[in-house]
Amino acid sequence: MGDVRIWKKRLLLFLPVVLLVTLFPLRGDGARLKDVASIGGIRDNQLIGYGLVVGLAGTGDDMKNGFTRESLSNMLTRQGLAMKDKLLKSDNVAAVMVTAMLPPFAKGGTKLDVTVSSIGDATSLQGGTLLLTPLMGVDGEIYAVAQGPLVLGGFSAGGAGTSVSKNFTSVGRIPNGAFVEKELRYDFENAREFSVNLFQPDFTTLTRVAQVIRSAVEGVSVEQKDSGSVAVKLEEGFPGNPVDLLARIENLEISMDSPAVIVMNEKTGTVVMGENVRISTVAVAHGNLSIQIREEQNVSQPLPFAPGAGGSAGPVMNPKSGTIVAPGGQTVVTTETSVGVGEEKRQLLVVEKGVTIQDVVRALNAIGVTPRDLITILQTIKAAGALQADLVIL
Repeated sequence: MGDVRIWKKRLLLFLPVVLLVTLFPLRGDGARLKDVASIGGIRDNQLIGYGLVVGLAGTGDDMKNGFTRESLSNMLTRQGLAMKDKLLKSDNVAAVMVTAMLPPFAKGGTKLDVTVSSIGDATSLQGGTLLLTPLMGVDGEIYAVAQGPLVLGGFSAGGAGTSVSKNFTSVGRIPNGAFVEKELRYDFENAREFSVNLFQPDFTTLTRVAQVIRSAVEGVSVEQKDSGSVAVKLEEGFPGNPVDLLARIENLEISMDSPAVIVMNEKTGTVVMGENVRISTVAVAHGNLSIQIREEQNVSQPLPFAPGAGGSAGPVMNPKSGTIVAPGGQTVVTTETSVGVGEEKRQLLVVEKGVTIQDVVRALNAIGVTPRDLITILQTIKAAGALQADLVIL
C-alpha cells in the first residue's frame, strides 16, 4: 500500500508538467524577427577613400607609378613645401584605398574599423602608417576620417635568393582607425509607418510574420506588400513611441519556412539538403566500374659462364645497337603487364517515399554511397522526376 501511495503522489506531481508541455509545446524551429528581417531604411552604409601609407621599410610603390608620385607631391605641397616639378624617389610610400562601414545611428566621434588595401606595386604594408584620409559615401559627402598604424596579421621576408611570407601583406586593418564626422539623420519621432523586409523572401514566412505582429502588438495595422515585406502602420492613440514598437517587433519569434533545396559542391564532395526535401518512390542501383593496369619490370640475369650471343664463346657485335656483347651472355629487362577489371555488384534498392529528411538520408545511406556518388544519384533522381527539390551546384 505504501508503494501505491508514493506512485500516486509522483503521478500527481508529473501530470501538471505533462499538461503544460501539451498545451504550450516548445518551438525549436523559431527565430527572432531581427535575425531574419530588417527594418526598411535602417542599414549600414559603405565608405571609401584614397590615401597614402608611409613609414614602410623599402617595400612601398615604385615611383614610376604616376599616381603615387603625384599624390606624394600634392600631400607635401599642402604641408607648405614647393614640390611641383620635383623628381621624387622614395620606396617608403604606398598608395592605398581605404574602406569602412558606417552603421546606422552612428554619432559624431564614433570609432570605426577600416580596411587598407594597396593599389600600387608595394610588396608589403608592414609597419606602415595611414595618413589622414577622408572617407566618402556614394553621395560624395565626407562622413568619416581615418588615420593610424596598420595591423597586417602576416609578414614577408626574404633575400636575394629566397623569400618567405604568411598571409597577405598588401592588405591591413586599423581597429577604431576612423572617426565619424557627419551623422545620418533618421526621423523616428514623426514616422508613422515602417516596413519589415525579410532577408529571404517567402510568402509563407511573411504571412506568419504578419499574423504574429497582429497578435502581439496592439494599436497597429499590418499590410502585406509582397513576398518580402510587410508595412506596419501606427494607428491613432498608439500607446508608446516608434522605438518601443520596433523593440517589441524585432524580438518576436517567427516560424521560418523555406523551399526544398539541395546544394552540392562537387569540388569538395559536400551535399547539404533542406528539411523540406522529398523523394518519391524510386528504385536506385549504383555501382562503380574500376579498371586497374599494373606493369612490373622483370630482370633476366644470365648464369655464370653462359655462352655469348649467338652461341659464340667470344665477343659478338650487336648489329642493331652497335654494342659488343662480352662472353657470358647479357642482362635482359622484360615488362609484364596485368589488366584487371572489377565492377561493384549492387542490388536494385527501392527507396520509399521520404516523409522527412532523415528518411531520405537513411534510404540513400542504405546503398552505401559516398558524398560524390550521392551527387550523381541525386542528379539522376531529379532527371527521373522523383526528386521534389531544386538542385543548386556550386
